[in-house]
Amino acid sequence: MFALLGRIAVNHPWKVIALWVLATIAVVGLAPKLTATTDQSAFLPSHYESIQAMDLQQKAFPDDVTPAALIVVERADGTALTAADSDRVTAVAADLSSHNVKGVTGIQATPAAASGSIQVIAVQMAKTTDPSDKTQTDAVKALREELKQQVSGSDLKAGITGTAAQTLDQTESGNKGMAIIGIATVVLILVLMLVIFRSPVIALLPVITIGAISSTVGGLIAIVAHAFDLKVDSSVNSLLTVVLFGVGTDYILFLMFRYRERLRAGEDPKTAMISAVTRVGEAITSAAGAVIIAFLALTLSSLGMFRALGPALAIAVAVAMLAGLTLVPAIVSKLGTKVFWPSKSWQQEPKGALFAALGRGLGRRPGVFAAAAGAILVALGLAAFGFHPTFDMSSASTSDTTESTVYSKELLKGMPAGATQPSLVYLHSDGTLSDAQLGDYRTALAAISGVGQVGTPRVSADKSIAEFQVTLTTEPTSDAALATVRGPLRDGAHAAAPIGSSAYVGGMSSVLVDFKAAMNHDYKIVFPVAAILIALVLALLLRSVVAPWYLMGAVGLGFAATLGAAVLVFQRVQGNSGLIFSLPIIMYMFVIALGTDYNILMVARLREEAEEGNDPRRAAALSLRHTGPTIAAAGLILAGTFASMMLAGNSMLSQMGFAISFGIALSAFVMAMFFTPAITALLGRKAWWPSRVGRVEPVDSGFYDESDWRTTQHSYTR
Repeated sequence: MFALLGRIAVNHPWKVIALWVLATIAVVGLAPKLTATTDQSAFLPSHYESIQAMDLQQKAFPDDVTPAALIVVERADGTALTAADSDRVTAVAADLSSHNVKGVTGIQATPAAASGSIQVIAVQMAKTTDPSDKTQTDAVKALREELKQQVSGSDLKAGITGTAAQTLDQTESGNKGMAIIGIATVVLILVLMLVIFRSPVIALLPVITIGAISSTVGGLIAIVAHAFDLKVDSSVNSLLTVVLFGVGTDYILFLMFRYRERLRAGEDPKTAMISAVTRVGEAITSAAGAVIIAFLALTLSSLGMFRALGPALAIAVAVAMLAGLTLVPAIVSKLGTKVFWPSKSWQQEPKGALFAALGRGLGRRPGVFAAAAGAILVALGLAAFGFHPTFDMSSASTSDTTESTVYSKELLKGMPAGATQPSLVYLHSDGTLSDAQLGDYRTALAAISGVGQVGTPRVSADKSIAEFQVTLTTEPTSDAALATVRGPLRDGAHAAAPIGSSAYVGGMSSVLVDFKAAMNHDYKIVFPVAAILIALVLALLLRSVVAPWYLMGAVGLGFAATLGAAVLVFQRVQGNSGLIFSLPIIMYMFVIALGTDYNILMVARLREEAEEGNDPRRAAALSLRHTGPTIAAAGLILAGTFASMMLAGNSMLSQMGFAISFGIALSAFVMAMFFTPAITALLGRKAWWPSRVGRVEPVDSGFYDESDWRTTQHSYTR
């Protein structure tokens, strides 16, 4: 099949290129606009209590009066506000209200905090349901500009926080991060490809081809998201850029290294490309298949953010694979050896002293290499037991210097910790709720451990639903707050509900409690399913039931080691309270899926060498000699592209960038390069059972010297 694909691409290049152009035009023309959402509750299924509480809120109070933004005012010198300052704050609120900012329905100054350190102006805004509606964020922009003028030259300073301001800062931070990631990724690919091939033509090849197909990928994702009503998280764009360029460049590298190898073996350019597609096509397809399966396993997630993320990234990998096996061969077939211009190094086999030496060492002492690589993975993996998840996504997805983050912290100086995002308890009765019932229920809520105060209930028009604003004694996204909501508050609210009524606890803390429960469910479902399916791909590729076991075991060790490294860097060294709660499942996707790419490439070469009649140790040594440079180059580029996420300026992308890039580096430079070939050499022919690979008479029953390398480098013919 791959030989046929190679012949079509090489013999009909213009038709293949034209087909890609037409497909891109059609997809982009038909695709709807892709919009992302930052509303975390939009990702939860309807059976969770926090979502049921939200549904009651929308039913009873469609015109929600909860402030969308909070203007925090304090003295510039840090002292307590005076009576004159409070009068000035009231005047500022009145002046802002007079500007009739679009989307703002009310602006009201509240009394100064008991400590006198801050005073808050509450800003109500028209509720939005469309993620693409920028009314609230535009209103925040306008208010910030006007607010600067209001406090300029005075003894006061002020800033805007709250949900609308946080959404604005997250969006701007995300756009800035995307620009940085995109530029860093392209520059990194150009530089590394120039270093590897010493040719500007081949350096531009992945940038141009992947850039050309990116619009096709975006269009297909938009079509799928619209067709299946998938909620796309705002982080998808960042991941999509690095996945598409990183994986796409890897597949191009796999192909070009083999193309260069066939040219050095004496084949003409067209025959060499057909041979390259024939020989590496199965490895690329299997590697892409493993990645796609891992991503699609996320459709089993109970969280909408992952159900959308999985198909989106799977589409990106599938398109990159198709481009690598059709579009790239078609373009290169037209360029021929000019693709390496002006370098002439493609004509001669380099000595490859480093990988030759490593190969000889591994061939002679596979046990030492396996033990050393395993020790590194196990040592780092032990640190994973210290993993602690954090659910504070609002601050994690923006820089610490953004206005909403800075003034959210200032707000805590003068108000109870839980006042920034109070929990909301809804009491729903089949009949009507009496004043006595409401009073008794409020008293019961106030007596619950962890509750600071309970506001006066707000009752619906038909008096069947009441809302109680509950202020916790701890910060809403803290472990203590989540424990209070999950245990005492929900238990107490349910138990105290009058006969004939039911209670539901909502608010951000409740949403995060349900997020945690959904994540625990996903760990039990998504991880095993993805692992089993990837193992099946490996079994089909290798025609073996033995190799997939130790390959998946190695990848599992890599996952634990990667999580352990992230714990050491961010929790131990930087002193963060925890890592973003979704990091393990994101790491699992990329470390298991993308890390398997390199294992597949190495083990496919190991099988090829064994089929040539080489004994297990010789096959391992030759595989490292020939495939080591490819894995090193591909791993460096892919790890580097994900590392660019650390430049985005917020802790969420920094943690994701570090963990994924470190995991890929481990997969390439420890697992695929040393651990996998060493274990395969130790197992010998048993690794390929029940197939007959390696059962033929070996080429040389003894070991070999440097001259053997030179005679075997061009001996692979079929």
